[in-house]
Amino acid sequence: MTKESASTTRFGLIGTGRITRRLVADIQSTSGCEVTAVASRTMERAQWCASQYAIADAVQGYENLLSRDDVDAVYLSLPPSMHRQWCVAAAEAGKSILCEKPLGMNSAEVAQIDDACRQHGVRWLDATGWLHHPRTAAFADLIRDGRLGTVRHVSVAISFFEPFQSGEHRLQRELGGGCVLDLGWYACGVARFAFGKPCRDVMATAVYRGDVPIRCTAVLRFDDDRSATISCGYDTATRKWFEIAGSDASLICDDFSRPWPDKPARCWIHDASGKVDQLDFEGHQEIRMIETLIGEDDLASLHAQAIDTQAMVDAINRSLETSSAQEPTSCI
Repeated sequence: MTKESASTTRFGLIGTGRITRRLVADIQSTSGCEVTAVASRTMERAQWCASQYAIADAVQGYENLLSRDDVDAVYLSLPPSMHRQWCVAAAEAGKSILCEKPLGMNSAEVAQIDDACRQHGVRWLDATGWLHHPRTAAFADLIRDGRLGTVRHVSVAISFFEPFQSGEHRLQRELGGGCVLDLGWYACGVARFAFGKPCRDVMATAVYRGDVPIRCTAVLRFDDDRSATISCGYDTATRKWFEIAGSDASLICDDFSRPWPDKPARCWIHDASGKVDQLDFEGHQEIRMIETLIGEDDLASLHAQAIDTQAMVDAINRSLETSSAQEPTSCI
């Protein structure tokens, strides 16, 4: 990095999909950051994105972006099947990495990404924005300080109805499609956040479109008789809520993955007497996430959260692979 740019982290964008277009404004709005280049497989697509978002340079080919001297960090939003390849390449090029979730197709790929970043001294984060909202720090305080009592069960529901575009990778198994790798990442992440460790085992079932799950329901069991139930999918209305239930009270949030537009980020504490306290918060989770990546704070706890979340997603996928051979118990 040159002396002139020492206080600025220069981002390159790898991928030009819908989610990239949403985050580019956040990067550009973060103090100490600028977007210097965007790469796509075709120059036409890269130029279109650059012109739409006032990015100086369009680049054809991801490897050409990684070789640039004016790129210090990358935001990677390719289909999950490409995350390992290009995260490892970015690490080898010495670029900090903000990678869309899921971090990889499985835990083995995540380990390769983490190993490459450690080897090359590169900072990395998965782009799970809700973990960085000030409200989430309050969630952690409520759990740690005993406001809920002993946390025993977590329920999570996250869905978006038919959020598909032409050529949608989420409907292609080989690209990492399906609701489990996509929305299941959020749901498993809440349970891991609440309990501080991955689950012990999983029982899952799913509804499929072709060979990809479009709705999944799972029961996760943790040590000490703790449990979680998750529901995620593409065939029900938008949901993004959770309940963390303790022996004294429950913490409820109805917009955890991303606050509702034009409403405060909020949550409720329901105690055993029926009393309800609403808590409201301000803050921009994506900007805070970017600040965390480019800052100097230790990222170990966030890395552990991502690694454990991937392990739980893997367990759901393994359960789905074997559930077809299991005979359900009749209710009749």
